[in-house]
Amino acid sequence: MDRLRPADCLPVLPPRPRFAGARPVTPELIGALGIALLLAILAAGVPIGVGLLLVGLGGLAVMISPEAGLIKLGVVSFEVISKYELGVLPLFLLMAHICFAAGASRDFFDVAARFVGHRRGGLALASIGGCAGFGAISGSSLATVATISSVALPEMRKANYHPGFAAGALAAGGTLGSLIPPSGALIVFGIIAEQSIGKLFAASIVPGASQAVFYMVTIMILCAFNPALGPATARVPWGERIAALRHVVDIFLLILFVIGGLMIGWFTPTEAASVGVVAALLLLAFRGGFSLATIGEALRATLRTAGMIYIVIIGALVFASFVSVSGITEALSGAVTSLHASPIVAILAMTLALLLLGSFLDGVALMLLTTPIFLPIAEQLGYSPIWFGIFLVRTMEIGFVHPPLGLNIYVIQGLAKDLSLGTIFRGVIPFLVADFLHLALLIAFPVLTLWLPGLVAG
Repeated sequence: MDRLRPADCLPVLPPRPRFAGARPVTPELIGALGIALLLAILAAGVPIGVGLLLVGLGGLAVMISPEAGLIKLGVVSFEVISKYELGVLPLFLLMAHICFAAGASRDFFDVAARFVGHRRGGLALASIGGCAGFGAISGSSLATVATISSVALPEMRKANYHPGFAAGALAAGGTLGSLIPPSGALIVFGIIAEQSIGKLFAASIVPGASQAVFYMVTIMILCAFNPALGPATARVPWGERIAALRHVVDIFLLILFVIGGLMIGWFTPTEAASVGVVAALLLLAFRGGFSLATIGEALRATLRTAGMIYIVIIGALVFASFVSVSGITEALSGAVTSLHASPIVAILAMTLALLLLGSFLDGVALMLLTTPIFLPIAEQLGYSPIWFGIFLVRTMEIGFVHPPLGLNIYVIQGLAKDLSLGTIFRGVIPFLVADFLHLALLIAFPVLTLWLPGLVAG
């Protein structure tokens, strides 16, 4: 992919004085004020793409000239819309929506429920497995939690599961959709940070699998101490288990072919997404769901989502240009270096900042706001940008279940209106503990993230 450098195509002009007789305003101060303004307008409910664009344009206009901001907007918009490599995003979205139509969500949960439903907390374990499987198709936390919850939550409540425990497991499991490839968040990070999407996908496999294991262990521990949280259901005969397994073989082979082919170098990311769309269409036809209405709805949903994401990407690149010109990242890097703190202390400080911001910003806003600021600092400290992308998305996921925003919590509450937000937030607390332990593991042992990308071609 050609590099989209934030400061490309900006005219080099001296900054114009703003206040006669006043002390000069430093570029770093303007950058800090711009970030504070962005946080304020996002908290006021302005869409993230619009907010990034307005602050980025305004900052460039103040620091250089209004013409520079407009030039940058035109260049970035043209590159984002016309760049071949960026076609990977809508193609993976289309593949996901076609798989939705093929009934993948219910199939993944049914298979997991038949295999482990007879154990204590078995349906909660099945919901984690269903979220992991469906996350490998959807690439979205919100889509995963909404789809799997619509199938799993009624079944768990029918089996007399504790409502808060059931909702907490689903809210946490839904976050797997943001990390397991093909992750939409990792695609956006790869575009913004100019990193290999194939290597980001490879790097996410071990963290995604271990995250699911942490959630499952949490469920087993809770149910061991309090079996009433998740009563066992009737054991399903092996014949029915094998029959259910056949329903997901085709989808599993689709995921394995697309993601595996991408990671071992058979396809570029765009080619992998294209192959995935064709294979998903064949799968839909094989399952008897192919129709003009189904394809039309998948295309409409893809265009709505992709259009929103493209606006966000354009706004993020313009904002990154402003941040780059202001020099605030260099100032922050210098401040971190001057403290002579160890890299792990700096990363822990970033983690606390991300968790604080994640308590009132949605995940995409958090990632696009902080990547231009924190990534250069992490690289200066010696951290791989691939590892940082996984760390950022993993921290972002916690925001999906972290009060007071916790978008996954509100999705579940929308599906089960009789459950209070307090009940769901209390149910998710044990899974938040598992999240923090898992994040600490990834920080302490970066090799868990980096060993697989080292084997990936390209």
